[in-house]
Amino acid sequence: MSRHDPAATALAGGAQGPAHLGPLTTVVLEALASGAASRGGPLPAGGPDAVAERVRAACSPPLPDLGTGAVQALRDLVHAVAAGAADPADPGCVAHLHCPALAVAAAADLAASALNPSMDSWDQAPAAAALEEQTTAALAALVYPDLPAPDALITSGGTESNLTALLLARERAHARGARGIQILCGANTHHSVHRAAWILGLPTPVTVECRAGRMLPEALDRALSDVPAPALVVATAGTTDEGLIDPLPEIARVTASHGAELHIDAAYGGPLLFSHRLAPRLDGIQSAVSVTFDLHKLGWQPIAAGVLAVADSTTLRPLSVSADYLNADDDTEAGLPDLLGRSVRTSRRPDTLKIAVTLRALGRRGLGDLVETCVHAAERFAARVDAHPALRRRPGEIGITTVLFRPVAADALPDEAGDELVARVRRDLLDRGGAVLGRARATDSGADSHSGAHSRSGADSDGSRRAGDTNGSGPARLWLKATLLHPHAQEADLERLVALVAETAAAAAARPPESEAPKSQPQPPSQPQPQPQSRPQPQSRPQPQSQPQSRPQSRPQSRPRPQSRPHHEGDTP
Repeated sequence: MSRHDPAATALAGGAQGPAHLGPLTTVVLEALASGAASRGGPLPAGGPDAVAERVRAACSPPLPDLGTGAVQALRDLVHAVAAGAADPADPGCVAHLHCPALAVAAAADLAASALNPSMDSWDQAPAAAALEEQTTAALAALVYPDLPAPDALITSGGTESNLTALLLARERAHARGARGIQILCGANTHHSVHRAAWILGLPTPVTVECRAGRMLPEALDRALSDVPAPALVVATAGTTDEGLIDPLPEIARVTASHGAELHIDAAYGGPLLFSHRLAPRLDGIQSAVSVTFDLHKLGWQPIAAGVLAVADSTTLRPLSVSADYLNADDDTEAGLPDLLGRSVRTSRRPDTLKIAVTLRALGRRGLGDLVETCVHAAERFAARVDAHPALRRRPGEIGITTVLFRPVAADALPDEAGDELVARVRRDLLDRGGAVLGRARATDSGADSHSGAHSRSGADSDGSRRAGDTNGSGPARLWLKATLLHPHAQEADLERLVALVAETAAAAAARPPESEAPKSQPQPPSQPQPQPQSRPQPQSRPQPQSQPQSRPQSRPQSRPRPQSRPHHEGDTP
């Protein structure tokens, strides 16, 4: 292919841009469809090595001396990435706060990419700047409907929002003559809060005791009595692992009684505000000086679509900075909007466009309906887990759209072996590409740690629910995690997922634990080497064409601790 392929050098913007994009968009859509068909499920089968090999085959060499041309490059690479994707639009992809994107939002994102505004000066983004101003005002009013001058920033997600919130709190403390500020947060807090304190040079946050996954107001009261002012309390409305909401009104009262400030990380739970029925779960949120919430979690936006709302627009002043080429004083005095103080970033995409299009297309009521649909789906999924004899749900209420559960077979094993079985079930599902489930370590109030007996999700012997069941204390166990964010999941999808997990758990329980499996012995040269055995598979699921090799048997005897991965995503809870 010529290095001057016209399609590869055509521009997406301008009057001719749509004509150039049209044929290429058709190629992309065809490659997305063929990739999804090749994958055949929520995740490619075979595990990391198989996926990496297929991607290498499609993109090698990544920087050829002579290019392949636009059509071939798009067809090969988009197909490879789609075929190897974890697809949140598949109802079996429920591991993380990783939502499927609405088609209308993805279409708007295409327009944003074609126009390519840069949101750091008005002369790079005239209309996008005006649209962002209108959109952030509406989002701020959603969080603070009764306040006169709230504001909001568009961020890359909860991690940036939390970092910015702590930065603004530090600057307010400096303005009052303090040398710094002490952060207090629950043991349930997202890791980005600790990272933000480290980045900003703040003291290590004080960790406040939680019970049943929520911050204890009385523990916060004691902690605030022991720290010097000024202080910022960080509460959570939707924890990453369990979807739980701290008691916001009580935390707000305790915080105010000590003259401290409150920031609420509602990256997961914030979109409950779209629903008039569910918004009361966030009562007390208006007491916060700032609120994080994401629309690429329970808002169905392509990443990134984060928001930081503040109760008073003047609190954003510390973000102001002067750069003559972007916001010269005389330009600002002449009326050109100053965008540089709207973010800790300089160059940034017009992520407001997809958000604004979605808000306009669905309205508050439409978005609220989608949120309620996902909450109801989690309730129905939990009921199916409760009804299945081979599965046990973690006792207590459902956290927004998050359900924790584990195979009953794991309860019959010693604690470490039971946790290893849970981890194996999840990895087996990943290896086969059958489902994408998360994992979470949480207390188990349904466990009798001495006898190994467990109640089934707080149910009586007849299966009925006991009044007043809560997530109490108990031994910490590993659970499978399903986060239901698919707004169109059907009953058959939920039933299929429950059945697949139960079948996979039965097959995994029938195998020896990975830490106890015998090591393969070398064969005498005169004897043919035996072929590796495939993993036991439920008969109702198709086998992948290329079965992965069995895992190495040199695993340590004790289950290794899972690595901490950023997921504010990923971004935050």
